[in-house]
Amino acid sequence: MTDSLERVISESSDFFGICCNTTTLVSTACRMHDVGPLAAVALGRALTGAVLLAALLKDGQSVQLKFEGNGPLRKIITEAGYDGWVRGYVARPHADLPLKDGLIDVASGLGHAGFLTVIKDIGLNKKYPGTIQLYTSEIGEDLAYYLSTSEQTPSAIALSVQHGKDGSIAAAGGYLVQSLPPAEEHALLQIEKEISSLPSPAQLFIDGEGPGDILSTIFNTVPHKKTAHKELFYSCSCNRTKMESALFSLGYDDLSELLQKEGKAEVHCEFCRDTYTFNRQELEAMLATAPDKKYH
Repeated sequence: MTDSLERVISESSDFFGICCNTTTLVSTACRMHDVGPLAAVALGRALTGAVLLAALLKDGQSVQLKFEGNGPLRKIITEAGYDGWVRGYVARPHADLPLKDGLIDVASGLGHAGFLTVIKDIGLNKKYPGTIQLYTSEIGEDLAYYLSTSEQTPSAIALSVQHGKDGSIAAAGGYLVQSLPPAEEHALLQIEKEISSLPSPAQLFIDGEGPGDILSTIFNTVPHKKTAHKELFYSCSCNRTKMESALFSLGYDDLSELLQKEGKAEVHCEFCRDTYTFNRQELEAMLATAPDKKYH
């Protein structure tokens, strides 16, 4: 099944829901970064969360989620665009912890002390950051807490990743449901009741449900209509030009030292693990045009 996202809104326009299947893109990210089971679940949840928050934006806009904690995973960064692309990485992909009640302990892996930073890129070089302390470190609940406290938008978010018997990603995905004032209280209670009775999104996908099916269940008692369908994919936007700019930003002294000691430079992309090599001639050309050359 192709990774996809669907969105519905109630006919009264006071509730909307987004659901996405991210199994393939999470599998791609886990293979690319060679992650262990703990990092796979944490990264998968964070990638899915980024997809859901990006769906709240507009065409051409994107969002970055940065989870930083005192647990062994240390840091997870994911980015997603309204157009359906997503990428991400975890600082310590092989970190491990014992199971807790038979389940992978994402909260302890991330750590209970730390911060979630959400940065929205709305284009035209305008970025809007917001930071909160980690709430439960389960990722989904932290995102819901962020939306509630920073954007005053009550939200229900479920994110899940499930491994197969062979250790691969069997399913991954999630959903987000928001109420918009003035929401009708009875409808809200009915939606909450449906959500509370649902298995995890990953299990529902394994059972053959699709994003639209899950939303239909959640909005079972609330008249609604489908408003969007979008395919999702893992994609990194790095290229040689961007990496050259990052290298150039080091300045004359650092570039000069790199040239003298190494004779070349290698720049690694943390999101896709590609490596870009710049030879001696390319470094010398950068030095010739470095903005701080005139002070040497």
